[in-house]
Amino acid sequence: MMRFRRHFLLAIALIIASAFPAFSGGRTETVGKGIKRADITEFWYTYSTSTNPPQFQRYRFFADGDVWHFHHERREGNHWPLTEADITVSSDMVLSQDQLERLFSCLDGGTVKAREESADSGSSGPWLYLYWTGDRSKFQEFSFRSYSDRLSFEELCRNLAGL
Repeated sequence: MMRFRRHFLLAIALIIASAFPAFSGGRTETVGKGIKRADITEFWYTYSTSTNPPQFQRYRFFADGDVWHFHHERREGNHWPLTEADITVSSDMVLSQDQLERLFSCLDGGTVKAREESADSGSSGPWLYLYWTGDRSKFQEFSFRSYSDRLSFEELCRNLAGL
């Protein structure tokens, strides 16, 4: 009887966890569905590697009221980690409506999940974080809908940065 009760309770817990992914840590939100464009406040893309020579590239998009901005920086040097003192190229600009539309078309369909530590946390990335009004500083880790969307995003950033 005790064994049956234990299995029954385990089955109930699994049913609850699958019905409510937020309890199981598997909650995701989708840009364009659960996260509307108007909810997005910032997006960060950072690539950093400790190879010789080390590499660092960051792209940041952020809203200031109704105006969207783009910032990028490249860091170069012969030591690691590269710091703000190693910035060799950077720029800031206000996005046009067309550029903003291109950004959102790359982000649409992407997913956001809770930040988590992983075995590959020492990789070069890119590290992608989307900040939005429905977040309470937990659900920010972004994944593009497809590799093609990621490549389109990277091309957009290189064009905006003049690289």
